[in-house]
Amino acid sequence: MTKHLKRHVELERLFGADFLPIARSPAAPPPPAAPAAKPLPAPPKDSGPPSPARSEEPPYPPDFREFRREVLECTKCGLSSSRTQVVFGVGALGVPLMFVGEAPGQDEDLQGEPFVGRAGQLLTRTLKELGVERSQVYIGNILKCRPPANRTPQPDEMSACMPWLVKQIGYVKPRIICGLGNIAVQTLLNTKTGITRLRGKYAQALGVQFFPTFHPAYILRNMGELRLFKEDLRTVCKDAGLIS
Repeated sequence: MTKHLKRHVELERLFGADFLPIARSPAAPPPPAAPAAKPLPAPPKDSGPPSPARSEEPPYPPDFREFRREVLECTKCGLSSSRTQVVFGVGALGVPLMFVGEAPGQDEDLQGEPFVGRAGQLLTRTLKELGVERSQVYIGNILKCRPPANRTPQPDEMSACMPWLVKQIGYVKPRIICGLGNIAVQTLLNTKTGITRLRGKYAQALGVQFFPTFHPAYILRNMGELRLFKEDLRTVCKDAGLIS
């Protein structure tokens, strides 16, 4: 202890101090607080998978649009309570060839367009191989609503829906109707004869030339019949004037 410090301590004791404050180095200022992290933007709300593209609708006359609206709101049979939506039909009016199947399946019920599932893709692909685009024909079904689990349509369901098809054919005015599969062919020809005996032979249905062939769903299960299916489509497309 230095002389001066010792003297200072003695003087502090005289004044009654029993301790000496010790000066400390000033504390370093706390580091500045890190800026609060900005909240990450909320991810976009998931709206589910994108809707499959649908065929562009041709410009229809007002009376046909009104007819279509009426069909889309149909509740004539019990299928109206189980469907996702009515599957009206697709194509331009006045085309020479109209395909008519039995009823929509699951893919068609979801998309609102006939023959878009695996069977429909086979039909579209086969037509394209022949040089015919899907837009050059009209495609529809006897039933406009999907039967639950794709079961066979019941007679009362087909009776309720048949007037819509008859009116639809009257608007399209095809030169030829191509029936696809047993149910469609037997219903439109009012016969119980099987498709194997009927296919490839012209008849008359609803006042129009009618050409029966297999349903493409049958071909998917029996690919050995694909050659006959292609021959039938070639015949009907040629007779309709779509190919030479």
